[in-house]
Amino acid sequence: MSKNYKWWVVFMLWFVCFFNYADRQAIFSVFPLLKQEMGLSDIQLGIVGAAFMWVYAGFGAIAGIVGDRFQRKTLIIGGLIFWSLVTIGTALSTNYVHLVICRALEGFGEAFYFPASMSLLSDYHSKETRSKAMSFHQSSVYAGTIAGGTVAGFMGQYYGWHTSFYLFGGLGVLLGVILLGFLKEPVRGQSEVNEEIEDGSHVLLDLKQSNILDSIKQIFKQPMVWVLVAVFVGANFVASIFLTWMPSFLYNKFNMSLSMAGLNATFYLQMASVLGVISGGFLADKLVKTYRGGRMMAQSIGLMMGVPFIFLAGWTLSIPILILALIGFGYFKGLYDANIWASLHDVVKPKNRATAVGFMNSIGWFGGGIAPIAIAYASTQYGMSASISATSILYLVFGLLLIFGIRKFMINQKS
Repeated sequence: MSKNYKWWVVFMLWFVCFFNYADRQAIFSVFPLLKQEMGLSDIQLGIVGAAFMWVYAGFGAIAGIVGDRFQRKTLIIGGLIFWSLVTIGTALSTNYVHLVICRALEGFGEAFYFPASMSLLSDYHSKETRSKAMSFHQSSVYAGTIAGGTVAGFMGQYYGWHTSFYLFGGLGVLLGVILLGFLKEPVRGQSEVNEEIEDGSHVLLDLKQSNILDSIKQIFKQPMVWVLVAVFVGANFVASIFLTWMPSFLYNKFNMSLSMAGLNATFYLQMASVLGVISGGFLADKLVKTYRGGRMMAQSIGLMMGVPFIFLAGWTLSIPILILALIGFGYFKGLYDANIWASLHDVVKPKNRATAVGFMNSIGWFGGGIAPIAIAYASTQYGMSASISATSILYLVFGLLLIFGIRKFMINQKS
């Protein structure tokens, strides 16, 4: 296997993750069409959005356990083909129940991706390149979100809301078939073994699988894991609100067309996140050479600096200021996102990495799943603008929690 293959793995997984997010984002840009065609309320639309998140969260822990015990390549490609077929099925939905079922099934299929893919990437990339690899991979989240929101809005406006789901689903199935011949399964823990050989040490890695309960205990006996999970819940709650309601918010508040609302709700925020996630990857790989908590330091900067931009995004009446707010929030969100999984892997053993990602993803998305309904209810009491602005408080609180965790558990530990 060539020395550069580890970067080809990042490239291949980039496209899988692209469809992972394009498929889940597309439906939010056509909420106004679904509302009109099926006579749905905002609460019902919130449930459509939450159905994905709840099932995604419900199976996240199971997906992680499976990812530590079965071939990750199979889980990644099998999941891609399954959720792509469900995306095609979404286009065939004719009522509210169909939409909820399809979104739930999509959540099930996509739940297996991140635990398996992040574990696989960590086996190809040691601590020297892990944040850069994961940050480049993370950029696909934003590209997929932009594509899903923009293409669905445009095609929905001109060709009907069903068309983008046929497009994304068909391309995802094709990609899955192609990757069967190119994506290779690495040896678990191989990046740590290679790292030890290079620096002359001879520490033996513990790669023997414990029973499931012992694996969970090993993960959560680390206090920093609890902090990282709690922070992920808060960050995910805010992100879910922006992903779910920003297209409708722009459509209603600023009288944008469906296609322009889908574009503006995703493009500025997500493109800025691409820059932020790349910056976060390079910054974290530099900081972690000095301190074991270096990746978490980069994340805390992202959370604290994002606070004023979240407030502005909901409060402003000016489109130029709105765009500035989305760019600012997007950049600092990317700084946090770059190291979500790399930070976790710094405090979890290689044999438990997929399980750890699965549990963190599961708990985080339960929190995220509450957000679409919570913001729909809050907006009936206080308005959507005030409700979005108020979420800046969450970023502040969880940013401070992460700083506390770093100072308490990580700051004095050398990398």
